[in-house]
This record gives sequence, structure tokens and C-alpha cells, in this order.
Amino acid sequence: MKIKSHKDFFSGLMFLGIGVAFVWGASTYRMGVADRMGPGYFPLLLGILMTVLGILITLKSLALKSKNEGRVGAWAWKPLFFILAANVAFGILLVGLPSFNLPATGMIAAIYVLTFIASMAGRKVKLSHTLILATVLAAISYLAFILLLNLQIPVWPAFITG
Repeated sequence: MKIKSHKDFFSGLMFLGIGVAFVWGASTYRMGVADRMGPGYFPLLLGILMTVLGILITLKSLALKSKNEGRVGAWAWKPLFFILAANVAFGILLVGLPSFNLPATGMIAAIYVLTFIASMAGRKVKLSHTLILATVLAAISYLAFILLLNLQIPVWPAFITG
């Protein structure tokens, strides 16, 4: 079998892999039933949907040639690094790292750091745009998670709140 659309083939494999991982991960949680869903119900359905979608896209790539077919390009290492680093930094700053005696800095500081690190993935970085984006994200996150959903997330560092 010859691959007629390399981009679709690899996209399908990506969806397939993520879907299988979701199904596998959801299998360790209680499922429940449709009217009383357990914590594993939605991830299982999402995983099945992504797996089926991945299979369909992969099969399509073997049967149909796409209009603007091109080979899959080289990995974009810089954006990949900065996006992953931003997410890791956000997680560490949000809850701290007790094994290294690093305290939690809270949601607001973690969002600012996340935004600034992630902005370095782009080609053109404007400090003013990044600052505005971080402020908007912090405000929306505070409104959604703290005020509306009433989640118990540390908002500010412990040395500020006491």
C-alpha cells in the first residue's frame, strides 16, 4: 500500500495514538452509566472518538491523494520546546515543588510566566502584546475558576496571602 497523503497519514496516526492513550488511561477509572457518569466515562468516549477518527484519517490517506500534498516538514523544535516548557513551568509554579523546597506562586504568577515563556515560541515577540495577553488570561481565569466555579486554587503566593 502506498501512502498518498503523508500529512493525513501522520495526522491520523497522531489521533489514533492519542485516542488509544485516552482509552487506556480511562480504563483505570470508574465508568458509571450514561445518566450517572463516573470519572472515566467522558475520557473513554473521547478516546474512542479520537481512535475512530484516527483510523478514518489514516485510511483516507491511503486511498485519496490530497490537493496540496507535500511531505511532512522538519520538526519545529523551538516552538515545541517553549510550549512544553511553558506548561511544565505553569504546573510547577501553580502548586510548587515540595521536593525542591519551591513554594507555590499561585495562579496569577503562573499564568504570567506561562504566557511569557509560550510567547517565545513565536517569530515576532512584542512585550506589550504578551503583557496584555497575560493580563487578559489572568483576569478570565480568575473570573472562571475562582469566582464562577469556586475552585480552591491558590491565586497569590503564600508570602502575599499569609
